[in-house]
Amino acid sequence: MKKKEAPGLGSERNPSAAGKIGAAPDLSVTIAGLKFRNPVMPASGTFGYGEEYAPLIDLEQIGAIVTKGLSLRPKAGNPTPRIAETVGGMLNAVGLQNVGVDAFIQEKLPFLCRIRTPVIVNFFGNTLEEYGEVAGRLADLEGVAAVECNISCPNVKQGGIVFGTDPRAAHSVVSLVRRRITKPLIVKLTPNITDITLIAQAVEEAGADAVSCINTLTGMAIDVFNRRPRLANITGGLSGPAIMPVALRMVYQVARQVRIPVIGIGGIAKAEDALQFLIAGASAVQVGSANFVDPQAMVSIVAGLDEFCRNQGINAVTELIGSLKTG
Repeated sequence: MKKKEAPGLGSERNPSAAGKIGAAPDLSVTIAGLKFRNPVMPASGTFGYGEEYAPLIDLEQIGAIVTKGLSLRPKAGNPTPRIAETVGGMLNAVGLQNVGVDAFIQEKLPFLCRIRTPVIVNFFGNTLEEYGEVAGRLADLEGVAAVECNISCPNVKQGGIVFGTDPRAAHSVVSLVRRRITKPLIVKLTPNITDITLIAQAVEEAGADAVSCINTLTGMAIDVFNRRPRLANITGGLSGPAIMPVALRMVYQVARQVRIPVIGIGGIAKAEDALQFLIAGASAVQVGSANFVDPQAMVSIVAGLDEFCRNQGINAVTELIGSLKTG
């Protein structure tokens, strides 16, 4: 007897889709005036500067390229060990290692300019002045479609308070960046706060065009045999499938409280995961830890979105955004 094949994503067809099944869906989305061929892109810090993945993935099959975070000056990052595997995820305390904005412009951007995929440059600072300076250097660069401002960093001039955990501090840094740059501005939010919607509303008011959430959750792991932390930094950022329910909840909450688009991040490894974020209200998604497991993960997710829409008779992926039924 021939083995019955397992049903694919979206195989439970929508009865009302009769006659439309199989039509090529429109997977494009528009965020802050930028049109992306599909809503799937890498999360910053998991995709290098793009060129590193070029031998492994067709960079023109994903919606955008999001670079590793850039600082004003080169940053060596934290001492090793700085990555530890956990159940359902991983901890990292890389420490935002990067080449610095000037080296990026000279050495990394020329390659990205040859790719027909929008480039989103992630950046950060430890003071308001650093945020403004990096934003200013990115402001007029050809080949940079948008910037993503990471506010999960400590303000060294304000006692180490993380910009992204205080609405006033978040408003101040985004306002400054907004004055320095006219490109679409995405602000990446930290989940390490009681109410993420307060920060989302603050950065929207300050001029953000979109928010991406969430960044990693703070966690730690211990080697019980030597009774030492498994990370030299002691704590690190938890990512991977384990955080997806938390991320999904936060995206749902933020999407209901702001008028600007939300980009969902957190544990996305397959098309069904991405679909959950879109239905919860995200306009696009970023894939992080899954890229380490399977460099083709994003391409597979795009294919899965296409398959789901075809099987459900959905003409455009935008029909799914915010379509959650709670009543």
